[in-house]
Amino acid sequence: MFDLNSVPVRSDSVVTRKTGNEYVLVPVVNNIADMNSVYTLNESGAFIWELIDGKRSVGDIINTLITEYDTDNETAKADVFSFIDEMSKYLIIKGK
Repeated sequence: MFDLNSVPVRSDSVVTRKTGNEYVLVPVVNNIADMNSVYTLNESGAFIWELIDGKRSVGDIINTLITEYDTDNETAKADVFSFIDEMSKYLIIKGK
C-alpha cells in the first residue's frame, strides 16, 4: 500500500499524548476512547510519528531516520515500513 513516494497522514480519530520521549496513541471510536487499543511508541517510534505530517514522503522519513540515528538504509527502510504497516493496519495512519 505504501511505497517510497507515499505521503502518510495521521488519522483524525487518534488522540496523542507525549510523555518524555514516548507517545501514547488512543484511538477514538464514536467519540469514545478505545482503551483496549492504546499504543505506546518508544523513542524511535515517536520520532517516526513526529515525521508523519502529511507533507513528508516515506522516502523523506527514511532519510531523516538515517541521519538522526546514524543507521544504514536497509535498517531504516525496514523500520519505517514496519511502523507504517502496523499503524495503517489499525487505521492510525493512512496514505495521502
